Amino acid sequence: MSRRTLALPSWLPVDAYILALVGTVVLAALLPARGAAADVAGGASTGAVALLFFLYGARLSTAEALDGLKHWRLHLTVLACTFVAFPLLGLASKGLVPYVLTPELQAGFLFLCLVPSTIQSSIAFTSIARGNVPAAICAGSFSSLTGIFLTPLLAALLLGSAAGGFSADALLRIVLQLLVPFLAGQFLRRWVGGFLTRHKKVLGLVDRGSILLVVYTAFSEGMAAGVWSRVTPARLGALLAAEAVLLALMLALTWYGARRLGFGREDRIAIQFAGSKKSLAAGLPMASVLFGAHASLAVLPLMLFHQMQLMVCAVIAKRRSRDPEPAQDPEEPGAGPLSHPAATVTS
Repeated sequence: MSRRTLALPSWLPVDAYILALVGTVVLAALLPARGAAADVAGGASTGAVALLFFLYGARLSTAEALDGLKHWRLHLTVLACTFVAFPLLGLASKGLVPYVLTPELQAGFLFLCLVPSTIQSSIAFTSIARGNVPAAICAGSFSSLTGIFLTPLLAALLLGSAAGGFSADALLRIVLQLLVPFLAGQFLRRWVGGFLTRHKKVLGLVDRGSILLVVYTAFSEGMAAGVWSRVTPARLGALLAAEAVLLALMLALTWYGARRLGFGREDRIAIQFAGSKKSLAAGLPMASVLFGAHASLAVLPLMLFHQMQLMVCAVIAKRRSRDPEPAQDPEEPGAGPLSHPAATVTS
């Protein structure tokens, strides 16, 4: 990750962007967009979502993604964690309604289980822990690409009416706001890729500013609809506890499951960090398209989970970085073809 973090203490990072998101939520609570201002904010938010997915498409190197297929077992493992194991745990959370979670919070909890993995933080933590960084790059890219198609479909299938279902209007919004801009970015990449690379820092601010606008619009609509009157501090505490359990289960599954599948230490690190995390940058704009006026509660679990995963994975990465560096993983019976994948996967 290129952006800096604030530390309270050094092993407990607080992402500065999370602070900006919290500030945006507070602004929406105090000064929500209403009337004509809400219409303007809604239109700007729609344009921001389209711009985000255009930039996603323009930045994703198809050649690098295809080259990364050489390590297909690792990528399939990450995709299975992201789009099979996570959703199954999300479905199991229905048992927490109504005693632990409200139906609205449970829908948001399930939605966070459907979004793709992160790219930047997965790479950063894998690098800190001395894992397979090229594999983390490719795994995050595959997850993001797959999520653009699969997340809306899973949301429509598993969330039903809470995410708008499979109506023609919902499908048209997904195609126009997510898929068309992404494909346009991929098509124009050969012409705009150099410009995006040269202005990476400025466009990073555009990315984050667009997401802040999406958050402001979603929470303004939530304030206007009165959805926050149904959320109590006790429910928020219960949500945090449920997310802590979810994260712990996925961290254990990705680490020990990858070990049982025969992956070496470097691969297991990449699988753990890429397979246990969820992308706030991808999930927020998707939620605004799928949930409409109810997006504020839908994205709340994802926002909380995002910060939790950064804090926990930072601790794990630093502890893994202090592990001894043997020529061969002592936990493995032998050095198979999966033990040193960096030679077969390029970044």
